[in-house]
Amino acid sequence: MIATLAGGVGGARFLDGLVQANGAENVTAVVNTADDFELFGLRICPDLDTVLYTLAGLANPVLGWGIADDTRATLDGIAAFGEEPWFLLGDRDFATHILRTSWLREGALLSEVTDQFRRRLSVSTPVIPMTNDRVGTTIETPGGWIDFQDYFVRRRQQDDVIGVSFVGIEEAHPTPAALEAVQRAEMIVLAPSNPIVSIGPILAIDEFHRAISDRTAPAIASSPLIGGKALKGPADKMMETLGHESTAVGVARLYEGLIDGFVIDHVDAEQAAEIEELGIAVLVTDAIMHDIADRGRLAREVVAFGESLHVKASA
Repeated sequence: MIATLAGGVGGARFLDGLVQANGAENVTAVVNTADDFELFGLRICPDLDTVLYTLAGLANPVLGWGIADDTRATLDGIAAFGEEPWFLLGDRDFATHILRTSWLREGALLSEVTDQFRRRLSVSTPVIPMTNDRVGTTIETPGGWIDFQDYFVRRRQQDDVIGVSFVGIEEAHPTPAALEAVQRAEMIVLAPSNPIVSIGPILAIDEFHRAISDRTAPAIASSPLIGGKALKGPADKMMETLGHESTAVGVARLYEGLIDGFVIDHVDAEQAAEIEELGIAVLVTDAIMHDIADRGRLAREVVAFGESLHVKASA
């Protein structure tokens, strides 16, 4: 079984590739929940929903998030009352948030709610929130601290990020099934998600960090930066303003000591030697998921790479 830490559109698409390549029952998704928030009184879990919609074949193929061909009558109605619809939600998406909020208020755990959605969307891959505890990401900008979604969506990532805090992370515990998946995995994969605000919160929970540090299975990460730029999201700019090198090497350094192998694109091939000096093996390939079929191609290469490291470690 492959345990995959993921968040965001890149992580969801990579998970889809792993399912194509290895079968739904052989992949478990451990998903970031630190960007969850409330809007209009509803609990919204962007990363969980993006993963679920993608694996269910419902995701908007252009945006990567939301549901394809969704309507926005509810948001139009909210706007008609003079409220700013800064976070775009489709009508079917609203249904997800309404049910989630209702079930949580009735006493269900987030992991239980997520599993209900998974089953009702006919997704066979286990999709597990990193924690059932409330954790929130806040962003420090030159103008002060703001909530992550204000930075990411409302302000369109225009602020320089000079600090990141995961509120509640010290008290958070892993979802039992997620921790067990990481501990028992035959391979651990860190998806090409933002290393700071998508993978970072998962690793910030001590039990996860310890489980990966104590692994006997190979751990592989895939760089979300290609040619120093993020294909989606603010990872490159965020790396720079936080004092990290906005390169594949910079990402590898964030994972140093936690991974055995790192996947980079051909355009970054000259960085392979520097990454290997960190004690991390490197796979150089076409790391861009150009289409749905290409997700499977990249996943197969990553898994074969991980298996080769396992064979070397066992030799």
